[in-house]
Amino acid sequence: MLKTDSAPAQCGRVDAKPEKTDQPPAFEEALRQLESIVESMETGRIPLAEMLDKYEQGTRILKVCEARLKEAGMKIEILKKQKTGAPAFAPFPVATHEEF
Repeated sequence: MLKTDSAPAQCGRVDAKPEKTDQPPAFEEALRQLESIVESMETGRIPLAEMLDKYEQGTRILKVCEARLKEAGMKIEILKKQKTGAPAFAPFPVATHEEF
């Protein structure tokens, strides 16, 4: 005898969009999304209204990427040698947006 799940099988439409979560995507995923948006906008084959929506979405994703990079920069420490010869950690200098 086959054992089956007690939950009924779901038939019908499957939503293409994943459920929204409160956490922003990881840096790598956000970067992939941003690259995809840029590529679609560069084709010039999408209507203006959709292009504006993609621009707004890209702006939000860019902020996520910048925040993730800033967080990573704050976690990086440089190992320095003190005058006494003992090792010491110093924060990694974070470049500002204007320095890019």
